[in-house]
Amino acid sequence: MRASPMATAVSLHTQPFLPHKPSSKNPKPTTSIKTPRIISRGGGCGVGGGSAINGGGGLVDYDAGKHVPPSEEVVGVRKDSIPSRYRLRVAGDQSQRDWTVSEVARRVLELNHWEDIDGVLNCWVGRFARRNFPLLIREITNSGSLEHCVRVFRWMKNQKNYCARKDIYNMMIRLHARHNRTDQARGLFFEMQEWRCKPDVETYNALINAHGRAGQWRWAMNIMEDMLRAAIPPSRSTYNNLINACGSGGHWKEALQICKKMTDNGVGPDLVTHNIVLSAFKSGAQYSKALSYFELMKGTNIRPDTITLNIVIHCLVRLGQYGKAVDLFNSMRDKTSECCPDVVTYTSIIRAYSLCGQIENCRAVFDVMLGEGLRPNIVSYNALLGSYASRGMHVEALAVFNSLKESGIRPDVVSYTSLLNAYGRSGQPEKAKKVFDMMKQNSLRPNIVSYNALIDAYASQGLLEEAVGVLHQMENNGSQPDIVTISTLLAGCGRSGQIVRIDSILSAAESRSIDLNAVAYNSAIGSYMSVGEYDKALNLYRLMRERKIRPDCVTFNILISGLCKLGKYAESLKYLDEMITLHIPLSKEVYSSVICAYSKQGQLTEAESMFHMMKTDDCYPDVVTYTAMIHAYIVAENLEKAWMLFEDMEINNVQSDSIVYSSLMKAFNSGGQPARVLHLAE
Repeated sequence: MRASPMATAVSLHTQPFLPHKPSSKNPKPTTSIKTPRIISRGGGCGVGGGSAINGGGGLVDYDAGKHVPPSEEVVGVRKDSIPSRYRLRVAGDQSQRDWTVSEVARRVLELNHWEDIDGVLNCWVGRFARRNFPLLIREITNSGSLEHCVRVFRWMKNQKNYCARKDIYNMMIRLHARHNRTDQARGLFFEMQEWRCKPDVETYNALINAHGRAGQWRWAMNIMEDMLRAAIPPSRSTYNNLINACGSGGHWKEALQICKKMTDNGVGPDLVTHNIVLSAFKSGAQYSKALSYFELMKGTNIRPDTITLNIVIHCLVRLGQYGKAVDLFNSMRDKTSECCPDVVTYTSIIRAYSLCGQIENCRAVFDVMLGEGLRPNIVSYNALLGSYASRGMHVEALAVFNSLKESGIRPDVVSYTSLLNAYGRSGQPEKAKKVFDMMKQNSLRPNIVSYNALIDAYASQGLLEEAVGVLHQMENNGSQPDIVTISTLLAGCGRSGQIVRIDSILSAAESRSIDLNAVAYNSAIGSYMSVGEYDKALNLYRLMRERKIRPDCVTFNILISGLCKLGKYAESLKYLDEMITLHIPLSKEVYSSVICAYSKQGQLTEAESMFHMMKTDDCYPDVVTYTAMIHAYIVAENLEKAWMLFEDMEINNVQSDSIVYSSLMKAFNSGGQPARVLHLAE
């Protein structure tokens, strides 16, 4: 998601300069004092050496193919407007320069922050006019350079004509907030009071914003309480900053309480408020509540913007409502929603298509984004790269990775991990290891996801020794394994058939205080079942229930199918009853396993009932289910129903496999129906 608009929500009001009126008793020659001027620079010169034409609203750089917004030259108080005593002092000094405020800021920023910045500032004639100080601070804070701004502010406080101003402190606090320097921002808050400079609403807004960025929402609420005790009424920006402080950490309930308090105090929410509340729901994984809030928002006079719709699309994707997300995206492109999609919108749609398996549409959306003139960022490239990686399409993933580097963007840990995952899922652990090493060579530290992807690359090919080696390397480098690491290793044990390893990995998880979840238990139970350790699998399932871990349909499918493979059909059906008792919906795989169990026991009626129940529950049978049911009819010597089911299979476009054909041909050949055998052979 795009960063919250709260970073720019707080406006800055500088106090107008009021010249001192001389006493009428001793009239002195008055000096003409000019107000600090701001002029627009950028006339007919080209940008970067290219040809540019002034188009009224700024320059048009036809070589780069983009508009160049007009910049502002802050002039400030010049030599002819400073007090006369200072003009005489600098008149004969050739080292003094009559620079504009913007020129001073440029010269300061050209230096490294440890170089002689004070020397440049001491050559500036405008330092004798204190009105230039807030202008200079504003110019440097707009550049975002914290170190330069701190050096200039320190120099400024040492000047004899310096007078503490709240607008200067507000800008400094806001800059420290942008750099997540919360302690320093709070220090400035106390320092300004030592200089007898009383904080105003903008000061408190900046400090609340600083704590909100650091995730310290309780501190932010305490600051607002201090603000009320100081008899300073909160503004809309105050409430927005406070709501953002709570919402950014996922504390959506507290955010809603502040929003209600805001309305009760007569401060109406604006678009920024609504976007922050929606973002709070998103951060707290309350996607349905976000959509409900958006519906309520439609009833107000506030129209949503692109940020609003981006949050809604994200929530729709998270809820699996991909069709609605794409429809909203198309309405934005058709201009029916008055909001144009941006890079964040396109990236969300790429993820939506990736989650529903439509990889070709991911590339199509990415190309449309390029065609619209939008420049993809690192998140967009990673989304496309991840979609190919999830299907093991390593050739396409590598092409995206190379185009990412060609565009001038440096790949990050997510980029390398996605490429590593692509090679791992395509069964190439050696190439996955090369990508892992390349990541470290480029001064990037692998995270827990990177290690887990490499472990999975080895474990999926049965290379358990190498997978365990990566685990030890991960721990030596200071990264602790998580539940995904344990689940991946347990699944690898089942593939390689190493029973001892299963026990040791479970012991390692317990010694590291890693609590197993349903996925980890499923991996361990499945591994025990795959190596024939029936008793250990059931004991682990009982332990799972004792620890109040709710089993899912995958758990029961592993148990039912595993017991069927061991010939324990009656016992497998007991877990079906338990599954129904727990109100766990039956999956396609469970239906297939249960039909197989009934058919093996000669319970054709129950198998048919389960098959029809499956269709009623909108769980469409696949080739495995059809194969199990056809086999049940063949065992019961009901060849007509087997043939009818085969025809139903073709009508529903379910592709038959060799097992179905061979079973039917063998049955019809034994039943004396050569015509159907020939039909199947064709």
